[in-house]
Amino acid sequence: MDVWHKVIPILAFGLLAAALSLPGSPLLTATCALMLVAAVVSAVHHAEVVAHRVGEPYGTLVLALAITAIEVALIVSLMFAAGPAKAALARDTIYATVMIISSGVIGICLLLGGLRHREQRFRAEGAGAALSALAALSTLVLILPEFTTSAPGASYSTTQLIFVAISSLLVWCAFVFFQTVRHRDYFLPANDASNQAVHADPPSNAQSWMSFVLLLMALVAVVGLAQTLSPAIEAAVASAGAPAAVVGIIIAMVVLLPEGVSAIRAALANRLQTSMNLAFGSALASIGLTIPAVVVVAIVLDLPLVLGLEAKNMILLVLSLFVCAIGLGNGRANMMQGAVQVVIFAAFLFLSMVP
Repeated sequence: MDVWHKVIPILAFGLLAAALSLPGSPLLTATCALMLVAAVVSAVHHAEVVAHRVGEPYGTLVLALAITAIEVALIVSLMFAAGPAKAALARDTIYATVMIISSGVIGICLLLGGLRHREQRFRAEGAGAALSALAALSTLVLILPEFTTSAPGASYSTTQLIFVAISSLLVWCAFVFFQTVRHRDYFLPANDASNQAVHADPPSNAQSWMSFVLLLMALVAVVGLAQTLSPAIEAAVASAGAPAAVVGIIIAMVVLLPEGVSAIRAALANRLQTSMNLAFGSALASIGLTIPAVVVVAIVLDLPLVLGLEAKNMILLVLSLFVCAIGLGNGRANMMQGAVQVVIFAAFLFLSMVP
């Protein structure tokens, strides 16, 4: 391993500790921003080392679980600190995560991979199962609350929250069993024979464990530094006159950077199956693990929880999932499919800034 990839997570972790104890300053903010980018690059490197050691689809599952666990901790801590003021934080973060992944990450992977390799193959069986689970969870969590009548506004009643939390966790557990045990072959690369990286010597156990520990350190540093920078981000959003939901989008993009960069690099290396595993696995974990944790916190602390989306955001969410279902149905991908998804992602960003 390159020495810088060993040092950066430690430096980022140390800077995070310093940022939490020192008063804020422009120099400290700029240093945190630079170190955040370096930590993202380092996290991608260590995730690829671990993934190469354990193989697909376990390697992508490791990264998805690590990032999602830290994302859940971030949301829960903010809800606990801010109380009712953050009633819509979980909704905004989950919606942003699904849109960033389904239209942004997948769109960029398809576009850049198609431009470089013309046409790429992946296992439609795995992508179809993941997409159906994502569509079901997105509808239960983000759309149905707007139409139920047991609670006012875009919220669920306590009983409904418990049902949705259990359903989300069960669907995620079923998908993980489907992905890693019952039909693991649906998530293996379709073009192993042409992929030299697959046949490279795997790292040793010592290297893999070191990368795993440094990966966790880098991910904690990424989320912690993002939270440290959030006041500056909120101030910049407010000064620009943008909606408050933009803060959730920015934080979600920062948290998803390691997975996004890793997925794009895999697509450029003609490993689109790895990109799909990363993208869909992260989106499903974001809902399946975040919702149960958030529901428990909301019920125990008696906090309001707003989950239902506005009509505009519902349309964009349904459009993104619908285009994914059409474009990924035959196991072949090209740049046109990616271009359409990137346009949807651009519309999501633009309409978030200019509602």
